[in-house]
Amino acid sequence: MQLAMVGLGRMGANIVRRLMAGGHECVVTDVDADAVNDLVNEGATGANDLAALVEQLDAPRRIWLMVPVHFVDSLIDELTPLLEPGDVIIDGGNSLYRLAIDRADRLAEHGVHYVDVGTSGGVYGLERGFCLMVGGEADAVAEMGPLFDTISPAIDSVPRTANRAGDVVPAEHGWLHCGPAGAGHFVKMVHNGIEYAMMAAIAEGLGILEAADAGTETRQADAETAPLDDPRAYQYDFDLAAISELWRRGSVINSWLIDLTANAYAEDPELSQFAGRVSDSGMGRWTVKAAVDTGVPAHTITASLFERFASRENFDYSGKALSAMRMQFGGHRETSVEEA
Repeated sequence: MQLAMVGLGRMGANIVRRLMAGGHECVVTDVDADAVNDLVNEGATGANDLAALVEQLDAPRRIWLMVPVHFVDSLIDELTPLLEPGDVIIDGGNSLYRLAIDRADRLAEHGVHYVDVGTSGGVYGLERGFCLMVGGEADAVAEMGPLFDTISPAIDSVPRTANRAGDVVPAEHGWLHCGPAGAGHFVKMVHNGIEYAMMAAIAEGLGILEAADAGTETRQADAETAPLDDPRAYQYDFDLAAISELWRRGSVINSWLIDLTANAYAEDPELSQFAGRVSDSGMGRWTVKAAVDTGVPAHTITASLFERFASRENFDYSGKALSAMRMQFGGHRETSVEEA
């Protein structure tokens, strides 16, 4: 089959590579001419702009957008007059699912299909395949099945679930038609919310292990510093790299995230290249909002989102207010970083 890719970043380019390796024809464009040339050298057809891209496609055209979310609407507006009824625009980025609903309605007025594809796999997707969470009209999605089969992991990439019988379904192939427009982005949104919480739990556990030698350290002895109840209980100097490697083998919490953590420690045992400022793309915020809107408790995901905010020093003013209150009611002097 033929597919056009707009946006050749880490994921867009590797989706193209998987498709070409699977025998599909790809036409590509990007604001970075070098990125286009790299894929042309690997067998893709390049285009300098959207008009040239569309001209090189057979009807019905399938154009995948893999760009930052704030560029999606402008690209759709630019593409729409170039397309014909029956063509398909695929949004593979992390767009808010509510926008996907609006985009589908807008494109439907021109007879153009909109398919939202929540895409997970990161920089390892080229080798492992990408997990695809798909929303849109059933016929348009089904027609793209061979493309999704190629982009997603091989069926035998993991053992079949125990007690599952019958024919292999798309979910076992790593992609799923989740429902109408917006459904793919909704499922990806919650997926990323869960990812926030899982990552936070692993990181917090490692933080506790790292601090387990607190009994060997000299602590301030003053009214402002809580004493360590039993220093003998905190005399452990743990090898976190070794523990993360240990947990990869036979542990209940073993996961790809543990694998990646062990790899990070192998590269940099002290994690010295990181400052600890954790960004959020918006997916966690949207997950928490959906939980609030539907009245579903989401304690862990919400806490992990707020932890990301705190990591970016967004607690500074609140901390000042707390210190001011303690000074006002008890005369408590704020302890400096050097004294802590």
